[in-house]
Amino acid sequence: MYKGIITAALLAAGISSAGAATLDTVKQRGTLVCGVSTGFAGFSAPDSQGNFKGLDVDYCRALAAGILGDPNKVRYVALTAQNRFTALQSGEIDVLYRNSTETFLRGTTLGLRQGPVNFYDGQGFVVKKDLGVKDLKGLSGATVCVAQGTTHEVTLGDYGRANGIDWKPLVFDRPDTMYQTFFGGRCDAMTQDASALAGAVATAAPKPDDYVVLPQTISKEPLGPFTRNGDEVWSDIITWLHYGLVEAEELGVTQANVEEMAKSQVPAIQRLLGASGDLGSRLGLANNWLVGAIKAGGNYGEIFERNVGKSSPLKLERGLNATWSKGGLMYAIPFK
Repeated sequence: MYKGIITAALLAAGISSAGAATLDTVKQRGTLVCGVSTGFAGFSAPDSQGNFKGLDVDYCRALAAGILGDPNKVRYVALTAQNRFTALQSGEIDVLYRNSTETFLRGTTLGLRQGPVNFYDGQGFVVKKDLGVKDLKGLSGATVCVAQGTTHEVTLGDYGRANGIDWKPLVFDRPDTMYQTFFGGRCDAMTQDASALAGAVATAAPKPDDYVVLPQTISKEPLGPFTRNGDEVWSDIITWLHYGLVEAEELGVTQANVEEMAKSQVPAIQRLLGASGDLGSRLGLANNWLVGAIKAGGNYGEIFERNVGKSSPLKLERGLNATWSKGGLMYAIPFK
């Protein structure tokens, strides 16, 4: 009996130690290493000074602020679709925020854990307006630019076979090369997440008004972060960062008012911002860690609007990415 108790305790201690590995490494290093894309407008792309901007980047900044007290303590590693998961598996990066679709196979075969969805998307198509295409059947026989190593490449083939559309894929290993080729006129259409297509038209097209993103999508593309299996504490931090940003939007906590709201007498706000309870310390963090995270870039709604919403060049509607109370799918698990 005692032997079993001791064994269980040792196993629990070992799991706890393994689960805290990445958190300890980040704290000791003093810098978060965040895997992002080589350039997706609205999500993660370097500006003219080489500083990464975007929705995924703001998650990296919020994470660094919550853990290290400074949103600028991040080193960004630009990754392609082909090397993104390998970089995480090998420990080259601490977390992957690279508008990556979560799927069954990715969740069960890579040795990685999928975090909560931070952007609901779908695979779409962009064409030049003068092509006269109104729907996907009008693309039968068309050459379609698509990125290698993505769900889009697989879905394009599946959808074409299922619907009798004989399109001809032209595959690229980098999105920037794909954009240059499409806008150069070599492909009749380009397929990617609808949000990424809107970003490509807004930032890479020589004349954005000459192009249209078709209204149809052919897949579900739930995008979110990835962490390593067996690192439970770190994965939990990634999970609760997202829910904290969504909960902040639900409760009216913003980048501008978060410090004042930390003095609120509303129980839900007190728990979220660490004024009561010990929800931060259970993750190995300060109880008010989300104050810093929200101060870095705002709540989920602010992050969305600034990077991909109406205040951005992409001008996307909230749609499925609105909070549940406004008809969307963003829903924070209660902080209690």
